[in-house]
Amino acid sequence: MELRQLNTFRTVASTLNFSRAAEVLNYVPSNVTMQIKALEDELGVRLFDRLGKQLVLTTAGQRFLTHIEGVLNQLDEARSVVHNNESLSGILTISANEVLCAYRLPAVFQRFRSRHPGVRLIFRSVPNQELKQSLFDGTADVVFMLDEPIRSSGLAVEPMLEETFRLFAAPDHPLAQRTELQLEDFHGEVFLTNEKGCPYRTMFDRSFEKEGIDSITYLEFQSAEAIKQCAVTGIGIAFLPEIVVEAEVERGELVALPWQIPDLHVYTQMLWHKDKWLSPIILSFIETAREVMAIEEES
Repeated sequence: MELRQLNTFRTVASTLNFSRAAEVLNYVPSNVTMQIKALEDELGVRLFDRLGKQLVLTTAGQRFLTHIEGVLNQLDEARSVVHNNESLSGILTISANEVLCAYRLPAVFQRFRSRHPGVRLIFRSVPNQELKQSLFDGTADVVFMLDEPIRSSGLAVEPMLEETFRLFAAPDHPLAQRTELQLEDFHGEVFLTNEKGCPYRTMFDRSFEKEGIDSITYLEFQSAEAIKQCAVTGIGIAFLPEIVVEAEVERGELVALPWQIPDLHVYTQMLWHKDKWLSPIILSFIETAREVMAIEEES
């Protein structure tokens, strides 16, 4: 079992794509495939399942990743001791959901890349409900979540920005002409929301149940962008964070309805595993994220 095989395995586990892993490692794809096959032959188990075009870790692969993460982290720590950290290099894997990827993290990535061009930055868009597990599995170094305050005994959690959620509709929607709304005004309306299981959907359901509305017509989506575009065309009322619709509101394509959602406190939060060794690369990224988010909070 060679060190380069372990490093290749970790990279493939992070990208779940042989071609992307090859690009990150500066190998040809056949080299990556050969190393993974040699590792599987030596261990006598399959580390990945090939489900059509999709690559997924097997149970054995997940267990193996958990154990080698500690070994590779210690080696990274040893390298940082003997090398000049002014010029950082290595691989950093960040995960977040679609909204934060599109609206909060680009500025963080741009500033970090300008400071450390030698670091290979891998971003994986992951559904909210899978983000915390990616830290325990070792498939991400740092994750960002958009949720109510998170409490975890195994994860470090740092709230960064409070995000405002509102109801949005096209300007010609009947409710958009109102200066005040009552609960009964929402009866018969179509709400555009994420699917059940998404934290935003849970918040939405809870807030309206508290207000006494128990029969709501939904159109459910996996994508915040799809929700927004359907609201623009007048299909229904969208439940979204303000950061997603700023441009559409400014252009007059959407308006915020005069309805305050009670007891809703949602934050962009940065998380990492408490037991993970924070390499100079990770520490620099965390500090960069803090700087950028502080600027956004002031603006």
